[in-house]
Order: sequence, then C-alpha cells, then structure tokens
Amino acid sequence: MPTDRLIFRPGLRACDLAVTALWLALAGPGVVHAQDSTVGGITETTDEDAQAGAEDTGALLPPGVLPGLEDGIVLVPPQGLASGAEAPAADRTAGQAPAARQAAPPPQTGGPGQPISAINWLNAAATGSAPGAGTTPAPGVTPRPSGNGVLSVAMPDYDPGRRAPAPEEVPVANSATVPTVRTLGLGETSGGTVGLLPASVTGLSPDLWQGSSSRELGRQIATLNVDGAPAMQSLLYMLLLAEAEAPADDSGVRLLRARIAKLRDLGAVEPALALIDLAGPSRDPGLFADWFDLSLIAGTETEACAAMIAAPELAPGEAAQVFCLARAQDWMTAALILDTGSVLGRFSPTEERLLTRFLHDDLDDGALPLPPPATVTPLLFRLSEGIGEPLPTSSLPRAFAVSDLRGLTGWKAELEAAERVAASGALADNRLLGIYSQGRPAASGGIWDRVTAVQRFDTAISAAQPDRATILARLPAAWQAMMAVELEVPFAQIYGPQLTAYADAPGEAGKLALHAALLGPDPAEQASRLTARDRESAFLLALAAGQPDQASAYDRDSRLVASGFSPDTRPPARILSLLGEGRSGEAILAAMRLYANAMSGEMKDAEPALAAFRAMGLEDTARRGALQLLLLERRG
Repeated sequence: MPTDRLIFRPGLRACDLAVTALWLALAGPGVVHAQDSTVGGITETTDEDAQAGAEDTGALLPPGVLPGLEDGIVLVPPQGLASGAEAPAADRTAGQAPAARQAAPPPQTGGPGQPISAINWLNAAATGSAPGAGTTPAPGVTPRPSGNGVLSVAMPDYDPGRRAPAPEEVPVANSATVPTVRTLGLGETSGGTVGLLPASVTGLSPDLWQGSSSRELGRQIATLNVDGAPAMQSLLYMLLLAEAEAPADDSGVRLLRARIAKLRDLGAVEPALALIDLAGPSRDPGLFADWFDLSLIAGTETEACAAMIAAPELAPGEAAQVFCLARAQDWMTAALILDTGSVLGRFSPTEERLLTRFLHDDLDDGALPLPPPATVTPLLFRLSEGIGEPLPTSSLPRAFAVSDLRGLTGWKAELEAAERVAASGALADNRLLGIYSQGRPAASGGIWDRVTAVQRFDTAISAAQPDRATILARLPAAWQAMMAVELEVPFAQIYGPQLTAYADAPGEAGKLALHAALLGPDPAEQASRLTARDRESAFLLALAAGQPDQASAYDRDSRLVASGFSPDTRPPARILSLLGEGRSGEAILAAMRLYANAMSGEMKDAEPALAAFRAMGLEDTARRGALQLLLLERRG
C-alpha cells in the first residue's frame, strides 16, 4: 500500500480523527483517500469532493492517519506535500486558509522520504534535533523515531489493562470498608467538648486535650492526688470544667466520663451533674449510669427515674428499674421484675434483700436490721435510707458526704460532711461558714471545739464596731481549729481581706493575720497594702507580687521557691516535650504532680513545678502555689 494514501477503516476512533483533523487544518489541502466499506475499493477524491461528501454524511474525513495501539498514531503525508514542497497557491482556491494562518511561517518539513508535520516538536523528533533547539515538546508526550523513519508518538503511561479515568471522574476508593461517620443534630455539641467555664474565663487553650490519648488522659486524671493542695485543687477544677475539644481518638464520651468521675471523687457532685446535663445524659448508656448514680447521691433522682421509665433500655440494671418503678408507684411492674429477676438470679443477695424490703414495707415491722452492704453503691445507699436504715457516710467515699448536706440528718453529721467536702475545695466557703454558724454547740471536744472557735471569731470580726484586741485574741484559736482539718485557705478566703488591717500587730496574732491576708482572694492586692515586719514577711510580700528576686530568701524552702521564679530556670524536658507536641493538658497535669510531690515533702520538685506553671502562662497558680508551700504546714 503506498504511504501517500490516507486509509480510513470502519470503526476509526474519535480521538484519532480529532488529532488528524488538527493536522489537516494546519497542513493545508491535500488529496484525501477513503476506503469504501461497501465496495472494498479505494476512491480518490479532492478537498472539494470530501467537503461535499461531509455535508451528506455529517463528517469530514481528515487526511493521513493510521491508528496504532501501542505506539500511538502514525502520520503519513498527504499526496502533493512530499519532500518538503509547499502546495502551490493555485491549489488553494477551494480551501483558502484564513488570513491569520497565511501570515504564520510555513510548517517545518523533513528530508526526502521523511514524514512532515505542522507541529514543531513532531518534526524535531523525526529529524533527530534536540527538543530544546527551538522546539517545545508536548507536555506529557514523549516522541521517539521508529526504525523505519516513520514518526511514532508514544502515549504516556499507557497500560492496556487499565482503564483511563474520565476527566471529571470521582476518585475510586481503595477499600470497601465502611468508615465511621459521626453526626450531630443542629444545635447539638459533641459530648467531649462540654464545659461550664468558657476559654474566655479560664484562659486555657480550647485544644489543650486534642493532641493526647483519651485513655491516657483518663488514667492521669484518675490518679492525680491534690489533697491538701488548694492551689492545685482550684487548677484541677478549672481543667475539669473547662470547655475544650476532646482528643482526636475520643469518638464518644470517654474523657467526659473521666472528668465526671474525678469530680465525683472530689465530692463535686453538683458540677458533675451540670456537665452531664449539658452533654445530654441519654446520649450514652455509661453517661446515663453516671447521671443516675450522682442523682441518687444528691437526692434528685426523680428526673433520672422518669427518663429511665420512658426509655428502659437506658437502665443501668434491673435493680435500678425496680427502684424507679416503685418510686413512681408502679408496684405491680416493679414486683414482677423483682420476682422474675430473683428466679433467674439477676440480683445479688444484698440487692434482693433491700429491694424486697423496699417494695414490701409491711415486712419492716419486727424485722431485724439488715447487715450493711460490703460494697456500697449509690443505689444500695438510697435503698438503705429508704427502708429506714441509713448508712453513715464517714467511712464512705467523699461523694456520699454530699447526701448529708441536704438538711435531712443531724447537725453534727452535716458539719462533718461539710468539712470533708470543703477540704477538697468542692464546697463554697460561705456555705461552710453558714453550716458552722447555724446552731449552738451541743457539747465540747472534737468538732464542737472548732465550731465554738469559729463562731467566737466571726462574732468579733463581724461586730458593728469590731474590737481590735478581741479579734487578735480570738484569731489564734480559730486558725488552729482550721489547721486541724486543713481548712486554712477557706478561712482566709472569708476573712483574709479584713485581717489585712491587723497584720501589723505584734506577736503571733499579727503574723497569722499576715498569712491569712496572703492566702486570701487577691494576695497581690493585699501585699501592696502591707508592710514587711521581718525578713520572712519581706520575702512573702515580694513573692505575692510575683517578684521574689526583690527580697532575700529566709530558708532552704524559700530559696527553692525563688529559684522556680528565676528566668534561668527551665521547666523539665518532659513538660517541654509535651508542649511541643500540642499536649498542653498533659503538661499541666505533669506539673501538678510535681507540685503535689513538693507539698508532701519533696521540696526539690517545687522548683521545676513552679517554672513549668509560669512557662505555661499560669502565673497566678504559680504565686498562690508558692505561698501555700511556705505558709501551709503540710509536710509533717
């Protein structure tokens, strides 16, 4: 077959037609040859005939292509354009090119017997010239000459077994695994992000938990001990109640439940209930169980029981269902569940005995008191109370003491509960004072001596015309009473601002007044109103102002504290690493553990702890913590 013929076969691909149509438009007119599929022969036509035929068939046959599969498209010159000769102007009558194309330079041609093209990079590849010598290779196409001198244009990255994607095709997934999708309704929030304190109040970053593992955070929060460290208690409450994004691996409420569990451990039942209310107790069965338990302790279980009756699948157990149904006076259903569960062995012996007595109050007459449960749960605690056999809370976890603050027990039990809860910072200072002041001591010794000392001091300092001598005389006894139960800071929070006026008094009373002022609500403000009375007080006042370097340390402990405020002291490498990894919440917890060690006697940890707090912007915590290290006797 001659190479100066254009061969068209049935089924020619549209992409081949498009390429050759472009070549025809640039190369000018030639002789078009088409294969007659009907006759099987070759019919020679001119440009005008081809154009006329195109009007009938709906397609103009372009010149000179042979489709190839692996090497791409093979181009051959049309008849009349061999050996680089330009078509005569007289032959362009019917197919005259536009003016813009006539002004363009003629296409480059190859040597004798070589294929030609109007596209520069095709000619450059065919003649062996470097692509950079005045030619520009087509992007993504690698031209290469074949051995017979016919130019072959390779299709890039061609794989006969792979389907080329459509230009607008959506990327195909590599796996059939169904991803986990989290959805929230309009107005809803993720359970892990809820908090009572916004970032504008706490000053903490909203992402302080995000870089950490929720499981590891839960472990660290649960094991952190802040007993006897009021500054750390305040910081921990701020962390637990702050609005902050949950860790990336917390798809549910794991961290939220860890926060609630720590609040319960501290005796902060009301804040824990507030968190659950914000998150929505029905969003998770575990969260609902926490809500039910805390409601039982607080004596507010009516709402939780109503929700459980409406949605029995949320019930933490059948014993809880029996209790709530009985409270709702649905005795028949409660008895049915109890009897069925007893037969199937779904209740522990203690639960079965208490529930039976709770449902059948007629059995109380003449019945022997039940032995106390070996392990007391909130439900067993309330069931014991419901059958008239309340359990003392003094030997139970601190959260149970909150139930004695409902005014249903005696004053002594309420006083003891208030002191336990206030020692962890979970009871408001004024409420503690109110409980101390609500009656007259019935006896002497123990807690009654503390009540007497506090009441006598409060009477003296609250008088319409306070007597200075009386106040100074009663202050030491009241301070010693508060030291016995580690409640000096709540006492200072109430009376510290007033005692500033008595800090200049000589002797022990004046010294205690100074300490109370510095442990009060605003130590920096009180320090600006006080005058140093000795070397120790000079350092304490400078420390309260955040400038311990302005005074000389008076002992080993004060020197360690001063070093913690030195700009040359760097936080521990571990804490710096946590901050660099975006785990600021863990860094704060690590610094709190160091401080707790210092408060318990390892004063060498005070320096890195204070330096870490200051590096993280917790300046107020550092100052209060330093003052409490020096003023509170917690190290034996």
